Formats: sequence, C-alpha cells, structure tokens
Amino acid sequence: MRALTRAPQAPNRLVVDEASNEDNSVVALNAKKMEELQLFRGDTVLIKGKKRKDTVCIVLADDTCDEGKIRMNKVVRKNLRIRLGDVVSLHQVRVVSLSSFSALRLPAAARRRRASR
Repeated sequence: MRALTRAPQAPNRLVVDEASNEDNSVVALNAKKMEELQLFRGDTVLIKGKKRKDTVCIVLADDTCDEGKIRMNKVVRKNLRIRLGDVVSLHQVRVVSLSSFSALRLPAAARRRRASR
C-alpha cells in the first residue's frame, strides 16, 4: 500500500508571525525566502488574507524570521482579518509607471452630458 504524502506547500504561502517593528506598511521575510520569491528589499507586495481581504506592503529582509513565516504588525493583520499562525499568500506587485497611460478623449456629446450633472 502506498503511503499518502502531502503536496508541497506553495512557496508564496507563509505563516503569520509577530513583527519586531511597529511600521504599518512593512512586512519582514527571511532573506532566503525573499531570494526564492525573487523579491528585493523595498519591493511592494500584495498580501492576501481571509475573506477576500488583501493589502499592499513593503517587504524587508529579517534574518531572525523563520523561512516559512512572514512578520507583520497588528494593524496589517487586522486589515487582512487574520491572526498569528494563519496562512497568507504573498504576490509581487509590478509597478506601472504613469507615462505608460494615455488619456482617452470623450466625444463632445458625452462631455456635455458629464458637465450637466
């Protein structure tokens, strides 16, 4: 009979731990985990929690943090509706420069309707 094995955990899923700093916009990861996820110090990351809640933070390296954990303070945890020991997913945010956007000009009739509101 073949032994049942658990599928490996996705590398971007991390266990929540208490932060050592009180900055509401920063999370801390182990340097090896940051390298594995191809993140650099100061990168912007999207953290997804429970009940479809997510937030954006800046990631910093912390060698005292365990490799499978992410450190965040109470305010960030409350925004995500999570507690210590819960699992969150971490995704890199690609920053798009404003120069890549172009404004669309509305037709004259649409501009008049918007102005009359």
